[in-house]
Amino acid sequence: MDLKFSDSTIGRFRMVAISEGISFIVLLFIAMPLKYFAGIPEAVKYVGWVHGLLFVLYVYGLITVKINLNWGFKKTLRAFLASLLPFGTFILDKSLQKEEKLFTEQESLSK
Repeated sequence: MDLKFSDSTIGRFRMVAISEGISFIVLLFIAMPLKYFAGIPEAVKYVGWVHGLLFVLYVYGLITVKINLNWGFKKTLRAFLASLLPFGTFILDKSLQKEEKLFTEQESLSK
């Protein structure tokens, strides 16, 4: 996974998507076991709050990318569904990397 993000719409979306995916994994596999097996409900409270904020940013970024890059319904839906599945945003990132590379190459050619 390439964690270099361009300063473009898709680059910013990738950054939020990876962050949202990490927060989801932390929520599911660290915070929730701490709540239910160790009796520490604060873990879910705080990690859940961060994850919720990142999810809202993800949806905002997805709408921005859909509008700016003219994504179709299926592609947008697939990106949305990726945010609902554990590890989904990491799998989505592979195709986003390719698209970001094409976008930055086109942008540099037009300068």
